[in-house]
Amino acid sequence: MTYPGCDYDVAIVGGSVSGAGTATILLRQRPDLRVLIVEKSAAFGRGVGESTVEVSSYYLSHVLDLSRHLNEEHLVKHGMRFWFANDATRTLEECSEIGNRYQLRVPTYQVDRALLNEEVLRRAVARGAELWREAQVAAVELHDGGPQRLDVRRGDETVQVTARWVIDASGPVAMLARKNGWWQANTAHPVSAIWARFRGVRDWDAADLRYRDPSFGLATYTQRCNATNHLTGDGWWAWLIPLRGGDVSVGVVYDERHVEFPIDGAPLGARLKDFLLAHPAGREILGEAASIDGDVHRRRNLAYRTTRFVGDGFALVGDAAAFIDPLYSPGLDWVSYSTSVAADLVLAERRGDDVAPTVERLNRQLAQGYDRWFEALYRDKYEYLGEFDLMRIAFQFDIGLYYFGVASEPYRHGSKALLQPMFSMPASRPFYRFMRFYNRRLAHIARDRRAANRLGRHNSGERAILNGFTFARSSVLNLVRAFALWGRLELSEWRDRSAAAPPDAHPS
Repeated sequence: MTYPGCDYDVAIVGGSVSGAGTATILLRQRPDLRVLIVEKSAAFGRGVGESTVEVSSYYLSHVLDLSRHLNEEHLVKHGMRFWFANDATRTLEECSEIGNRYQLRVPTYQVDRALLNEEVLRRAVARGAELWREAQVAAVELHDGGPQRLDVRRGDETVQVTARWVIDASGPVAMLARKNGWWQANTAHPVSAIWARFRGVRDWDAADLRYRDPSFGLATYTQRCNATNHLTGDGWWAWLIPLRGGDVSVGVVYDERHVEFPIDGAPLGARLKDFLLAHPAGREILGEAASIDGDVHRRRNLAYRTTRFVGDGFALVGDAAAFIDPLYSPGLDWVSYSTSVAADLVLAERRGDDVAPTVERLNRQLAQGYDRWFEALYRDKYEYLGEFDLMRIAFQFDIGLYYFGVASEPYRHGSKALLQPMFSMPASRPFYRFMRFYNRRLAHIARDRRAANRLGRHNSGERAILNGFTFARSSVLNLVRAFALWGRLELSEWRDRSAAAPPDAHPS
């Protein structure tokens, strides 16, 4: 139905994958909808390179129909790798390593977000969305049940627009959340990031590296260079993400409670490189590389969420609603869930359904999903990110449970699974509690090690090369192995504490 007096059925603020993706879902099911997309940029900047993981790859390929684009314009991802070092580590081969032996069975990608955003927006327009580009929303006036009113600057004029629905896809600007006092910093997770694109990055699979230590080259059958490679240290980690054409996205994320990143001196890109050259893997791979001028960025207070996600007339999607942490690349997973539920809510109202109960449920589920996602995976993770043996256990649990309880759902049940945000269903509660428990336990062990000056003992010369996960039941063996590793870890920690404890005083 058409809402009386409205110029549009849906006005979307922001034309990147969150906004254009929402438009695509809506117009696929209701091509008669009048959808306006307001995008402030003339062309998307390259932004930060980003990896997809299994849920977001499903969303991009199966929901937005981008499989061919992903394979033609981006790189197929070869899993994740983590590199650890201590004072005894001198070369890349000596770094302890976590990674997969084979290429992933479920497609994932290393994407250039500028190219991806342009393609999703182009397709949304081809489906019938009206695009105002180099236009900016100056004000939004929300009315429960509509119509919503927007002031849009187009060149030298300001145009007043009415729409039954407003979708905020403004990214970290978080226009509606900040304007309405809903934006809330996640002060329990004070992480910041600096990132850039580099050229001249060395090949992780270079022949001289493999010949220098044959066991290094034979340890894995997939390509290290097409993985998301992570360098790690106490309280920080860094990503190296390859992009089609040869540039590499490089960034560091650090917990401000543990790391003081140098704020003065050389240009930011040089400081980023100098920071990473302190890691042996960084010296090997980035030694001859240089950041691209004008493509260096810094953002503080990465973690936040809104206290209200949807209403009868608006929805916040993607980074406009929340962000946790780049580790494990959850950003596009969050886009997958938030755009799917937003589009479903709009379509329900367009059918004439009473959406009040749905609005209440979605606000509860999305808030709970974010909070549990954070508690299960990220709270105090930076306490032990730099510890090989602790991250080995966490990685096997984290990825295994993601495969069994999260990533498998859309592949088994279709896109309707994206209408249930992660950790929002009652059946997920035991898994959430278990993940929160082992994460807290590993963080506690790391704090004990730090106090006893025992960090990093396993960070040199050890490898955990995994055969990988699938959706088959046989992959549960990886979880069994993680339990065994955890048991041995607890025994070893008990012995270390016992050996370090002072002998009991003898009674006189």
